[in-house]
Amino acid sequence: MSKFHDIPVSFHQGCPVCGRLLAIRVTLLGRRVYCQHCGGRFIAADSSTAVPPPERAQERRVADLIERAQLALQQAADETSSEPPWADFH
Repeated sequence: MSKFHDIPVSFHQGCPVCGRLLAIRVTLLGRRVYCQHCGGRFIAADSSTAVPPPERAQERRVADLIERAQLALQQAADETSSEPPWADFH
């Protein structure tokens, strides 16, 4: 028996478009793949792997930066829309 006998050559992932369970080769992990049934495109990602594909990590980073920028803009708008403390003194 070969020592490579227990190494998986594929994993199963559901298509995010049609929901079908697909067998995907491990060599395609982190790459864009296509569903042979509906043509939906997605990134091959085995849920048992600890490291997310680079594209997903980048998407999370961009979303985090956008959220921080929106918060900073809101805080700046709140500061400029309030009256200065000396406005009550006439």
